[in-house]
Amino acid sequence: MQQTFRNSKLYELLRPIGQIVVFVVGTCVVLSSILLLLAFILSKTPLNQLYLDANIDIVRFTVASLPQVLIDGITLGFVYATIALGYTMVYGVLEFINFAHSEIFAIGAFLGVEFLLGMESLGLLAGIPNSLAYAYLGLAILVAMVGAGTTAVLVERIAYRPLRGAPRLVPLISAIGVSFFLQDAIRLVESLTTGQFHRIFPTFGNFDQRVTLFTFQLGETTINVTMQVKSIIVIVIAVVMLVALNYLVNATKLGKAIRSVAQDRPTASLMGINVNRIISMTFLIGGSLGGAAGVLYALKFTRIDPFVGFFPGLKAFTAAVLGGIGNLVGALLGGLVLGVLETFAGSYLSVYTLGAFGAEYKDIIAFLILIMVLIFRPSGLLGEQVSQKA
Repeated sequence: MQQTFRNSKLYELLRPIGQIVVFVVGTCVVLSSILLLLAFILSKTPLNQLYLDANIDIVRFTVASLPQVLIDGITLGFVYATIALGYTMVYGVLEFINFAHSEIFAIGAFLGVEFLLGMESLGLLAGIPNSLAYAYLGLAILVAMVGAGTTAVLVERIAYRPLRGAPRLVPLISAIGVSFFLQDAIRLVESLTTGQFHRIFPTFGNFDQRVTLFTFQLGETTINVTMQVKSIIVIVIAVVMLVALNYLVNATKLGKAIRSVAQDRPTASLMGINVNRIISMTFLIGGSLGGAAGVLYALKFTRIDPFVGFFPGLKAFTAAVLGGIGNLVGALLGGLVLGVLETFAGSYLSVYTLGAFGAEYKDIIAFLILIMVLIFRPSGLLGEQVSQKA
């Protein structure tokens, strides 16, 4: 009975949901424990007098702000995870890093934002009900997925397929060249059409509204933990995409073909699988996820530019390496860990160091993690997984 359930399609839908819950809870518990321990240690050192002179109770400050910081970190982690899936999909099949994926993400962000700005210019976003606002956001995500996925397929056909038999360094250099080309292509299109490189996500619906999740007492102070509606949307859509991708890869014929090509391309071809078509489908899926992530990023942070994909793409690549490159589940775990750590650094680094290091140093976290993972555990937290039995 248990074995039958494990082999069912329902299991493939429920399993990733359980993994998401475990990873979210585990990441929050482990990293929060480390942070609270650090705060307690600092309170027992001579530095505590400096905190008191600055009217800071380091332990109380950490406990009071921790729930809100965790929520922000989880939201950012899901954004990184959705971008990291694109790297993971391509690496799992072709075993090379598609550095142009960050620009695929940027194209998705611009397509989604420009679609909504076009709706705004037509007066279709003013005073609309929330249900219609969600519908327009869904359309923007769909436009971004189609455009980014199509771009990814074209990139594979033009820049990668002719180099498939070349040494690994050659397609890697090609990917870097495509990345720069797409950056300048975005700048060219924007300069010809709008004359602006910086675009702002339009304000409509109730996306900026804050919802109170819970409150708790800390001494005589009441702490309200809130979350923006757009953060809830980001998490929900990211979870849906992660579950859908897991189901597609593990419970469909297309997924079996993708795993077969990842495991052994020549044998898959002999078994009647069109390898070129499957690789194109892999780029289409990865690019579509990147495009959707671009719209979610624009929704969350409101402002985008032609270079918007660089840092999120770099951090998503770090998340993929951290979780285990080629491992879909690892991309989720790596994204969550990186998102929470980066938010911790942005929220606590300045206070803990008494202003010696500010929130701007949070981006260093991604580079430090990448270096440490490559040195101490190159296979990632969950292990590198470039193929599995089909």
